Amino acid sequence: MHRRIIAPGALAAASLLLAIPASAASYSPGAPGIGDPYYPYYGNGGYDVSHYDLRLQYQPKTDELQGTTTILAKTTQDLSSFDLDFLLDVSEVRVNGAKAAFTHSQQHELVITPKTPLAKGTPITVVVRYSGVPSTKTAYGFNSWHRTPDGAVAADEPEAAWWWFPSNDHPSDKATYDVSVAVPDGTQAISNGTLQATSSKLGWTRYSWRQNKPQATYLATLAIGKFDITTGTSDGGVPVINAYSKDLGDNDGAARASVERTGEIVDWLSNYFGPYPFSTAGGYVPNTTTGYALETQTRVYYSPKQFAKGANASVVVHELAHQWYGDDVSLKGWKDIWINEGFATYAQWLWSEHEGEGTTQELADYVYASHPADDPFWTVKPGDPGPDKQFDAAVYDRGALAIQALRKAVGDDAFFAILKGWPQEHAYGNASVADFERYAEQVSGKPLASLFDTWLFQPSKPAAPAGGAASLAKASTKVAQPKSWKKIEAAHDGQEAAQEARGR
Repeated sequence: MHRRIIAPGALAAASLLLAIPASAASYSPGAPGIGDPYYPYYGNGGYDVSHYDLRLQYQPKTDELQGTTTILAKTTQDLSSFDLDFLLDVSEVRVNGAKAAFTHSQQHELVITPKTPLAKGTPITVVVRYSGVPSTKTAYGFNSWHRTPDGAVAADEPEAAWWWFPSNDHPSDKATYDVSVAVPDGTQAISNGTLQATSSKLGWTRYSWRQNKPQATYLATLAIGKFDITTGTSDGGVPVINAYSKDLGDNDGAARASVERTGEIVDWLSNYFGPYPFSTAGGYVPNTTTGYALETQTRVYYSPKQFAKGANASVVVHELAHQWYGDDVSLKGWKDIWINEGFATYAQWLWSEHEGEGTTQELADYVYASHPADDPFWTVKPGDPGPDKQFDAAVYDRGALAIQALRKAVGDDAFFAILKGWPQEHAYGNASVADFERYAEQVSGKPLASLFDTWLFQPSKPAAPAGGAASLAKASTKVAQPKSWKKIEAAHDGQEAAQEARGR
């Protein structure tokens, strides 16, 4: 018999190996991106968030933000570490009560290593304590935190959360929210959903808001400043909360004349899209220098520039239509942006007809005739426009043209059944352009692959306009601009300019 002599150190190492479960090898870091080809590092892999609890304090004079965000989630793989998307200065992270190691990586990644690895399917509570001056933080050369004379605003697309709370920043991971913000007395804090409570102590007032339906991170908003707040209830029973900065100047009247129609427009849209999907509706107009509006869930953000030329209810229609198309049913990936912008624009076309300022067919004819075959407009594919063209005018206008083509192909009965049924089919979830095509085929009973390919995916002008031969002669000649056109275009002019300013 030959004996093998094992050194004490080797024996200890062997004992340690025996103590580690065989499954430990399966633990690995969560991906630093959720897998969206448009934005490879947006969102994160390895977990799914169910709720965000934000407890913040903000000083408008210095732009200093302090916060504790608690995230409730569940792991979707065996995790050794995972990322959150965040830019501010972190002082402590805890995972399931135990302190966790953390570091910053890439341009906006907070990498967290829990004390012990996390098995797949484990409920986790992540607590992040942080502080910073959001206006001093940039990523990829831009900043999405907007200072105002009396505070600040977080409202941007496709990213805004990094500047005020750590998150899994991608629309495919929706969650509910509690947002509680302390600000100096005389200043207000506005967010999504319903105001649950206010309290004052030692010169500070705390506002606590709740969003009780799933919400994408880019649709979470925060507005801090001095506002005039109005409340009411639509005829259909939807509570409405609107807010206007007290220093809007000459834009104040036009802003109110537009946004105060929110309740009326919500009820009108419900006739087309079905019951309003959230607990409240409304909007706010802070004194910002941005030019766009954004469909922040239940509390739409409007730039005062939207009303510089007078009242524009069409912009309000666009953003409120998003509450169904974009907020209730959110895109699976950023390439599916047509489901947001095409339908919100088409809602404006329906409103134009309602107001007697141009029918949907007249608008379709105008869009088709306004762009010759060699216009770069037709090279943009609304069904997958690419990150550089995600907010191009074609996504909105050619996108709405595609919807008119669908309407003509399936007939009004099936079309309006699709329009109303879609938000119920995917309520509070996510869906893709391909999902919509399948749903439209299911409801209409017609094959639609060729139509969708022609209008959404071919980089060329379709041979015939939406509406077919009846409109062809008209569309081949000069078509008068519908009265509503400039109001409709204002809904995306500001978004295009914002993306250009970022180099997109």
